[in-house]
Amino acid sequence: MRMHIRIYMVKVISLSDAAYEKLKNRKTADKSFSDVVIELTEPKKKPLSDLFGVLKDDKESIKIFENVIKERRRIKLRPAKF
Repeated sequence: MRMHIRIYMVKVISLSDAAYEKLKNRKTADKSFSDVVIELTEPKKKPLSDLFGVLKDDKESIKIFENVIKERRRIKLRPAKF
């Protein structure tokens, strides 16, 4: 069994009552307040596939994308010379 030893540097911060309540509501018995803060401030890493179909009902965006694709097909690009 692996033991996790945590070393804490105590820092005093001020929170409004509302902010404290929100933080406390996210805390569980197995998480410290530090764990919750770290969880909330880490960048979200989601797979690109989570975005598939997000715009399926957004007719305006679909029309814009279709127009961009048409315009790009119309334009002839010159070959690059190196």
